[in-house]
Amino acid sequence: MNKSNLWSLRLGFSTKQAIEIDKLGLDNFLKKSFNTKVETQLPSFLDDEPKTIAELREMRQSIKNAGADEQKKVIKKQIKNAFELKKWWLEKIQSEHFPLREKMVCFWHNHFVATSQKVKSTYWVYQHNMILRENAFGSFKELTKKIIKSNAMVRYLDNVDNRKDKINENLSRELLELFTIGIGNYTENDIKEGAKALAGLNLGEENAVYRRFLEDNSIKTYFGKQGNFKADDLVDILFEQKNTPYLITRKILKWFIYDTPSEELVTYYGDFFRKQNFEIEPLLTKIFTEEFSKNNEGSKIKDPLVYLLQLLNELNIEETDNNLIAFYLKQQGMDLFNQPNVKGWDGGNSWLTSQIYLQRNNTSDLLCNGRNISRKAFNKIPEEGDEVSISLEKVKVKINFDKNANNKKIIADLSNRLLFRVDETMQKDMENLLKYDFDAQDSNADFAVLRLFNYITKTPEYQLI
Repeated sequence: MNKSNLWSLRLGFSTKQAIEIDKLGLDNFLKKSFNTKVETQLPSFLDDEPKTIAELREMRQSIKNAGADEQKKVIKKQIKNAFELKKWWLEKIQSEHFPLREKMVCFWHNHFVATSQKVKSTYWVYQHNMILRENAFGSFKELTKKIIKSNAMVRYLDNVDNRKDKINENLSRELLELFTIGIGNYTENDIKEGAKALAGLNLGEENAVYRRFLEDNSIKTYFGKQGNFKADDLVDILFEQKNTPYLITRKILKWFIYDTPSEELVTYYGDFFRKQNFEIEPLLTKIFTEEFSKNNEGSKIKDPLVYLLQLLNELNIEETDNNLIAFYLKQQGMDLFNQPNVKGWDGGNSWLTSQIYLQRNNTSDLLCNGRNISRKAFNKIPEEGDEVSISLEKVKVKINFDKNANNKKIIADLSNRLLFRVDETMQKDMENLLKYDFDAQDSNADFAVLRLFNYITKTPEYQLI
């Protein structure tokens, strides 16, 4: 596979940026990616969404006092807004000329999990997503501070139930186990003392705030230090610990390049990360530029989002239905804003179970045959347990190929664009589909190349980058 195509998939969601990487070179492509601006205007579907504590209480009270039909109407609107948030993000992902920021938001989204189902406030989930976007390339330490003081995280990890007379350890535990230092590098006492420091950190207007009558102002002992610690203090202490860089560098390597990164690489980049004072941009620059020079294709299974967006891009399907994409991702186990648990999506082999592989092949068959899932299926936003009827509609598809080339040249071009490896059997199969007497000018040439492309998408090699 051509390096620019490979790294377009790794740093984005399709091969759309390959030409840009070729033209600019990786270093300049990265600089432009890091310098992208963040749009902060509130999406219109959130205009009527409750945003303050008072508005949320008022809405809940109105639901409580309303009749069954009115309750159903309000709940339906909440479900619709949560779905609109998915579509809004999918639009951003597809429209960015330099998509690395959104790729990194996706990474943080799966690191600092806070699901719509649990948070139950689309506005807070949107705020959480915006914190990730605005700080995607900045300080990991500062991002951690902001996230654990977000309303979404405080609600998701039950810190609303954490008070000095009734300690809840969930946020304290995950801050250590999943967000920063990792299992084996802390004690149960660190969890308990951390939970005391987080006691009383509760819902606020724009972010979580301490409630005076609920917080614990006793002296805590945390990683050997003593003091009346609060949320920021915990993070500061954690980022002084020897093993803090390695969990996140391992996860970044897994997200972008290797499903199973070597511990040698994890330590190498982790040590560099510490020296950079936990700044993400220099870490990413070092990882991408150094790994770009290596032959490491085929080291990572495509996630469902990359798989589908690459497919749509290769087939030149311009008008994408984000309802369809959101539905497809859910079917593939990558439901945005709704990971299965606080650990997030496992990635790796979990993206290629026999069921997921079959679904991928079926999706390729449908699209390559000019068929799509109809929007009619989504006119009614589905609630949990609802049946979704699926009908088919036509969609225009076209594969780009050299109209002056012979069969072997077209096969080589597609292989170079799509596959990290081609063995003798695959080559023979492709030449049987696109025979030696293939005429690229023939009226049926597009159909023949589409059939070849469909074959390629079903190979195990196509699933890897």
